[in-house]
Amino acid sequence: MEEKRVYVDWQLMNDFMTDVFVGYGVPREDAAICTDVLLESDRRGIESHGCNRFKPIYLDRIKKGTLLPVTKIDIVKETKTTLVMDANNGMGMVASYRMMERLIEKAREYGMAGGAIYNSTHYGIAGYWSGMAEKAGMIGITGTNARPSIAPTFGVEPMMGTNPLTFTMPTDEDFPFNFDCATSIIQNGRIEYYQREGKKVPEGCVVGENGETMTDPAEILPTLRSGHAALVPLGGLGEDTAGYKGYGFSAIVEILSAALAGGPYMKELSGVGPDGKPRMYRLGHFFFVIDPEAFMGLDTFKKTAGGICRDLRASKKAPGAERIYTAGEKEYLVCMERKDKGVPVGKAIQKELITLRDELGLTKYVFPFE
Repeated sequence: MEEKRVYVDWQLMNDFMTDVFVGYGVPREDAAICTDVLLESDRRGIESHGCNRFKPIYLDRIKKGTLLPVTKIDIVKETKTTLVMDANNGMGMVASYRMMERLIEKAREYGMAGGAIYNSTHYGIAGYWSGMAEKAGMIGITGTNARPSIAPTFGVEPMMGTNPLTFTMPTDEDFPFNFDCATSIIQNGRIEYYQREGKKVPEGCVVGENGETMTDPAEILPTLRSGHAALVPLGGLGEDTAGYKGYGFSAIVEILSAALAGGPYMKELSGVGPDGKPRMYRLGHFFFVIDPEAFMGLDTFKKTAGGICRDLRASKKAPGAERIYTAGEKEYLVCMERKDKGVPVGKAIQKELITLRDELGLTKYVFPFE
């Protein structure tokens, strides 16, 4: 039976998470950015990357010393249409926000712009960054590498990260076309979510070192981190269901995330040193922004993109299917449903929030689940 969750007011959660980030040493302006990225995940129903990851991926890593709360950004190389940044192991979300601000300006002037960041950390949902371009009336493309977890086709060793390849494009509808997903069937955050909710991972998503499928998240997570299991690329195991396609897309993201900035890749991003001790993750991200005004204009682009989406949704449905969706539509519907309800918080996260409040003495916060 699925756990009944409590909905927490958006503003309450926003203020609390921002204050917690500040309590962990993140400057307030940067903390506000990080909080918004995480809560945007929950707004869209991508709970694997929302408040579920607040403590384990960000706060715990700050404590551990593998994520620096103050983000010092160095501009390594810049041209009229390109930018390379060194994030110096600070908050990946902060570096990415600054990158997108600059690229949108460049694309507005020159039609296109591209950038890369290295020595970075987890940057939240990729769609947040491509979405910044869309809000400016442009096309956004981004991707990031991550600690090794995906095995190549015919392999069982984790070599590449879940490596999302993400596009957001404006349309003339109430929501953009937003394609944001990992290049594996499932991602680490989703497995962590299954563990929190006490659910099994679907078969065929994770492969053990002997080729067996794994479904117990409590067993999968430590086995993945020790390198004795791997996520399966989109398409599944082997060639029969075209797993090589997901493998190929994952490799593309790995190359662009690392090679454009000359940064580390694959096993160098494990977060564990040769001595077995934690070390910096040093992730890489890439970003491209395209201004439709440099082509046939934004209105033309939006009308055509919207028409394509409407035609897809209006096409013949399979027997028993209620409707056809286009990318970003489900997230939009969840956002509309949750805008007045708040952030859904399960029991495990409830305990974490109370612990964080007590740890930092943020006594002014009272949650509805208490």
